[in-house]
Amino acid sequence: MPKPDAPLWTPPTQAFTHSHMARFMRLLNERHGLALADFPALHAFSTEQPADFWRAVWDYGEVIGTPGAVAFEPAEEMMRARFFPGATLNFAENLLRHTGDEPALIARREWGARVVLSRDALRAQVAAFAAALKAAGIEAGDRVAGIVPNGEQAIIAFLGCAAIGAIWSSASPDFGVRGLLDRFGQLQPKLVVAAESYRYNGKLFGLAEKVEQVLAELPSAEHCVVFPFAGSGADATAMAAQVRGGITWADFIAPHAGAALTFTPLPFDHPLFILFSSGTTGKPKCIVHRAGGILLKHISEHLLAGDLREHDVLFYFTTCGWMMWNWLVSGLLAGARLVLFDGSPFHPGPEALFALAEEESVTHFGVSARYIDAVHKAGYVPKTHHDLSAMRVVYSTGSPLSPAGFDFVYGAVKESVQLASISGGTDICGCFVGGNPLSPVWRGEIQGPMPGMAVAVFDEDGKPVRGQKGELVCTQPFPSMPLCFWNDAGDARYRDAYFSRFPNVWTHGDYAEITEHGGFIIHGRSDATLNPGGVRIGTAEIYAQLEAMEEVVEAVAVGQKLPDGSDERVVLFVVLKEGVVLDEELQARIRQCIRAGASPRHVPAVIAAVPDIPRTRSGKVSEIAVRRTIHGEALSNTSALANPEALAHFRDHPALRFT
Repeated sequence: MPKPDAPLWTPPTQAFTHSHMARFMRLLNERHGLALADFPALHAFSTEQPADFWRAVWDYGEVIGTPGAVAFEPAEEMMRARFFPGATLNFAENLLRHTGDEPALIARREWGARVVLSRDALRAQVAAFAAALKAAGIEAGDRVAGIVPNGEQAIIAFLGCAAIGAIWSSASPDFGVRGLLDRFGQLQPKLVVAAESYRYNGKLFGLAEKVEQVLAELPSAEHCVVFPFAGSGADATAMAAQVRGGITWADFIAPHAGAALTFTPLPFDHPLFILFSSGTTGKPKCIVHRAGGILLKHISEHLLAGDLREHDVLFYFTTCGWMMWNWLVSGLLAGARLVLFDGSPFHPGPEALFALAEEESVTHFGVSARYIDAVHKAGYVPKTHHDLSAMRVVYSTGSPLSPAGFDFVYGAVKESVQLASISGGTDICGCFVGGNPLSPVWRGEIQGPMPGMAVAVFDEDGKPVRGQKGELVCTQPFPSMPLCFWNDAGDARYRDAYFSRFPNVWTHGDYAEITEHGGFIIHGRSDATLNPGGVRIGTAEIYAQLEAMEEVVEAVAVGQKLPDGSDERVVLFVVLKEGVVLDEELQARIRQCIRAGASPRHVPAVIAAVPDIPRTRSGKVSEIAVRRTIHGEALSNTSALANPEALAHFRDHPALRFT
């Protein structure tokens, strides 16, 4: 391992000449008479000259479309600024530009099934699906909802919608009926795409009854296209006969086999897809994303920041209910091969995804910080079992990656890999901060801001700070700001969500810090920040100390109000390894670990054991749900949780009583 005062990874020399980012800087230098030579210089240009920067992204990404005369149109209100107001393009046309027999995607299932679609085959299937949508009366602006596993059908359906201008929105099939209706009921889709079943951790789950119940409360849905996934064609036929408006995928597209692949030219701001907030305290916000903004943002992230090249192999473990799926699909634009996986990442064991990475020669390997921690806790050392020579980048997101997580990647996965810890959100379908090929990786730190993102950390008074914790903000417009929230009159909810904390500055809700290296540390969500004695503490700071404790599998820290309401105390709930008991000795070691690694203020007043912790469907620990539960406050939308039954372990817990 490197010395404590040295980076864990340093960019290779060739990155400064052969990476996408290096080539992009040469384009800017030639075009504007500059001498950009490193990432800080590029980032400064990208925020000081947004029109020139995003126009160069359009050109470097060879966007198919008409850019118009104006690249950036500022406005008095940040959320009203526009990029390429006169442009026309089609998102699907840009992703499907590559032709030939090379695989465009490889879809893997946990039970071993493997489906390969070449670039030409993907184009042909998207053409047939788009033609079928038109024949079914689907037009630009209509909504299409997917209850879909992460397989080839989801991508075909999404790109088929994008080709004609229909608006796609998807959820993973493990959502309950109420969770699906809380999302799709707001959109009133005209067509639903659904799998007949899926598998997870070796178990088969049929979807016919669930989809039937959803359709019963979606009168707008005129068609339901059913495809076989974990079952058979016969199962899909039976489900199509059972649900209202049902038709099998095969019957839906059969009349359109061989259809020409055509793309509807659309405005830059045409709605592409709708994503949903986690919605644990109410119905999820329906976040509408614009086609052109997502395209440019993902070019900047995949090509420039990720150095994703043609013939690379991109994998991210995700479901179709998380924005990382939408982000993953955009890798097609680079000419990369996508690897999809549906199922449990631990079936049959912790080797599952690393075996996949070896077998498919994955170059860009993406997982959650929670997954990295789980593999670490399982004691698995991937590099001793798998040939990961193709792997260049490891992505991590979903929650802050602890310093111990960095150590595990470089010690147990691959020493020469670039660990790109990234952080952003559903709100922008991209990242505020993340990795780049020209900056070193320091232990526990995200490498820096993303190109084009004017990211800062503000103190309580709205002043930028470095070396201290505060609110992560973005001070200038960027292309993937949401177009709007669905059914949000006057953009009131949109404005309140991002611009109510500091005037005309996007406040993202992360508690963050800029380091001496110019990197970032995310200390947790602002709304989950602890505040004992008036001192703000990020929950990630506590979790990071527990990484080294083998007895602790998972933890959640929340603030509990004192009876008189004058202050709060920190309560730490832990899930322990099987057979471990939370006795006084273990509690003392937990407190000492936190005190030594963080500070005395981080030490919890109460430590309690629970068998499970509530998580959102993207795998994030839901601190808000725990905090509301221990205070007896109602949660209006438990369907947003993957395991809402876990809340029962926190309700009236004996350790919470004041004596």
